[in-house]
Amino acid sequence: MTTPTHPNEMAINALMQQAIEESVFPGAVLLVARGEDILLHAARGVTDLTSQRPVTRETVYDLASLTKPLATTLAVMRLVQDGGLELDTPMGAVLPIMKNTDKAGVTVRQLLSHSSGWPAWQPYFERLRDVPPDERRPQLARYLADEDLVATPGTVALYSDLDFLALGLMIEACTGMRLDRYVAQAVYAPLGITDLFFNPLDEAPADRIYAATEACPWRGRVLCGAVHDDNAYTQGGVAGHAGLFGTARAVLDLLRSLLRAYREEQKSVAFASHILHTFWRTQPGSDWALGFDTPSARGSSAGRYFSANSVGHLGFTGTSFWLDIDRGIIVVLLSNRVHPSRGNEKIRTFRPRIHDAIMEGIVTE
Repeated sequence: MTTPTHPNEMAINALMQQAIEESVFPGAVLLVARGEDILLHAARGVTDLTSQRPVTRETVYDLASLTKPLATTLAVMRLVQDGGLELDTPMGAVLPIMKNTDKAGVTVRQLLSHSSGWPAWQPYFERLRDVPPDERRPQLARYLADEDLVATPGTVALYSDLDFLALGLMIEACTGMRLDRYVAQAVYAPLGITDLFFNPLDEAPADRIYAATEACPWRGRVLCGAVHDDNAYTQGGVAGHAGLFGTARAVLDLLRSLLRAYREEQKSVAFASHILHTFWRTQPGSDWALGFDTPSARGSSAGRYFSANSVGHLGFTGTSFWLDIDRGIIVVLLSNRVHPSRGNEKIRTFRPRIHDAIMEGIVTE
């Protein structure tokens, strides 16, 4: 059997090469699938500018905020499905430090849909890096409890790392396990996913070939195999908003498993169809589903052709995935656009261009 190919493959490869020449990123892996067919799986460029090691399909990338949907959200799914948590459980019922604060009533649903009212980000690492490692998680919880809300919970969707920092702490409180260990046990192992993992700083990193990220000013080195996100780094490399590493194929395999379960095409050992229907439903007055993004009406990174019934997410390091649920189309783009500096934002215009080129070749309806 011949391997299916993408009809726009030459044009897509030309765009990828142009992106490298224009320093959108040093290297990237692009994977396009429709149904059970892989239409394109291309590796381009280098893993870092010093060694000039070529990127391969097996290169591991720091997935950054893809951690939110592909680790933390799936952990919450399992807990909700198994009765260990409810979507309308308030934070104060799980994290005692949130009691008697204005966050006590913020629910799991509001955290997943970024409607908690917390600000988008805070540089907690600037204070946490001076705290002994074993005291950093409790201290993070105190910072979150003390953080001023910028909106009334449930009134507006404001994308926030803080929502998923809190969800990570809640998962650990519910399970008695560190987040990475629970996700590996409850999600990845049952689905046979081996190439998605965290690299805890207190353990030797997985022996893989990594794409380098930033030459970090405060850590004093080019990061390679250690989490790029500053706040996640001070949490030992394991946090609810960042810390996941993986290959493009592993991301695809996980998304395919979720889609099969959603469509009831295959009985999932991890997720029931109804739970995915609940989590992938866009929330009222928002572009967010539960833990997953959806294409915005204008200016979406997904471009112009993904259907409204699509889910995806972006990662700060230059990673992304989009899944068109109706058409069964999955696009995974893993790059290290932050190497050597996070100031490079050229990927903002590249993402919709590459997605349009991909979809124009395979979408006819």
